[in-house]
Amino acid sequence: MTAIDSSAVPSDKAAGEKGNLGLSALTAVVIGSMIGSGVFNLPQNMAAGAGPLAIIIGWAISGVGILALALVYQGLSTRKPQLNSGPYAYAKAGFGPFIGFNSAWGYWLSAWIGNVSYAVVMFSALSYFFPFFGEGNTWQSLIGASAVLWAIHWLILSGVRQAAFINIITTIAKVVPILLFIAVVVVAFRINVFTLDFSGMATPELGSVLDQVRSTMLVTLWVFIGIEGASVVSGRARKRRDIGLATFAGFVTTLSIYALVSLLSLGVMSRPELAGLKNPSMAGVLEHVVGSWGAILISVALVVSVLGAFLAWTLLAAEVPYVASRDGTMPKFFGGENKSGAPATSLWITNGLVQLFLVLTLLANSTYLALLYIASTAILVPYIFSGAYALKLALTGEAYAPGERRTRDLIAGGVATLYGVWLVYAAGPTYLLMAAMLYAPGIIIYVWARRENGQKTFTIAEMVMAAGLVIAGVVAAYLIWNGTISPL
Repeated sequence: MTAIDSSAVPSDKAAGEKGNLGLSALTAVVIGSMIGSGVFNLPQNMAAGAGPLAIIIGWAISGVGILALALVYQGLSTRKPQLNSGPYAYAKAGFGPFIGFNSAWGYWLSAWIGNVSYAVVMFSALSYFFPFFGEGNTWQSLIGASAVLWAIHWLILSGVRQAAFINIITTIAKVVPILLFIAVVVVAFRINVFTLDFSGMATPELGSVLDQVRSTMLVTLWVFIGIEGASVVSGRARKRRDIGLATFAGFVTTLSIYALVSLLSLGVMSRPELAGLKNPSMAGVLEHVVGSWGAILISVALVVSVLGAFLAWTLLAAEVPYVASRDGTMPKFFGGENKSGAPATSLWITNGLVQLFLVLTLLANSTYLALLYIASTAILVPYIFSGAYALKLALTGEAYAPGERRTRDLIAGGVATLYGVWLVYAAGPTYLLMAAMLYAPGIIIYVWARRENGQKTFTIAEMVMAAGLVIAGVVAAYLIWNGTISPL
């Protein structure tokens, strides 16, 4: 996961004008939206809970699921061109305002919790040079991360909306070292290391192959967050068909990179050695092969990349409730701007929550991986309902010409929806309960927005869903209070 260039997100004015993003620009948005800090941590993140066989199966499942999701966004971008706000707009159009709100809320949660993880992994990388930063969760890291957070906050408040120079630097900083890493580990790869405990069954704590596959799912989802990048900026596309082509090209490119990074590493170091690396674990792998300069290269590249991602995802995280306030999904309060045109109210709330979670990472001694799981779980709602909306359109024939074939869209929508449901299972009860605890307060915001617009608050079905969220949230809070589960 990394940042969608917020400067490319259409404003109300831009959405009504002729787009200026061609296929190459849209493809860059998609690839740039996915390749971020996650890829630098893949060797350890994947090896921590799975052997080579399970990792291969995990990438295969995620490849099919994300491909289906890519096809979903390809189809929806052409069949529903008036919906220019990506996942939450599809959920709202297909399943009503409450589901739409929760999709916007979940996307927002994932965005700003992802920013917390960026701060943690940034200072974890800096600990290579300054050991007191530890795993990015020491008091020194908290001070450093807070300074970065509020520096970016004031930068955005001053009206800085274009970050072309930063985007160029961060793109080079993350792509070149990754390609170098792949080239080096291809040469260093040893098949006897890769096949050592291939199934992972010789390590009892990993569990069955199915358990190992489950452990990879939220990691693989995390690195694919951003697959909707071209859909989010669809209002600026020169040609609607380019959105789908860009999404597919981005998917193929990133899947290849991710699979190579995680699998080739298992042929350089054993699984337990990889699992014991600190993040960014790609630095540890390269250091193992070429010496300290490899770790320095990856650590510096990650810091530069994450700084750019932190800036752009801060813009995006503030943009989601700001845009949602324009169509009544969020209260008008979130639409407040300052004199520079920045979404000031939304930005203050978003970064205030980031600061709170940075403190929690210190108190709970939490790591990047825990934050990754929470952010990935939070985004399941908008992804599941995007797939379900595509399936619904294909079943009903809405937006299709008479006699037009719907087989591909039926399959893509069905597979994307099933993949989302599988991810809910893979996430497990702990992270689902934590996500519910974060979703439950959103009900207050939803009621506020509905009453503000003079609309009926809930249907009976929505009331049942809201009650379920509240109950799950209360259960999660109780389990955290008695120490059964950790807040992070």
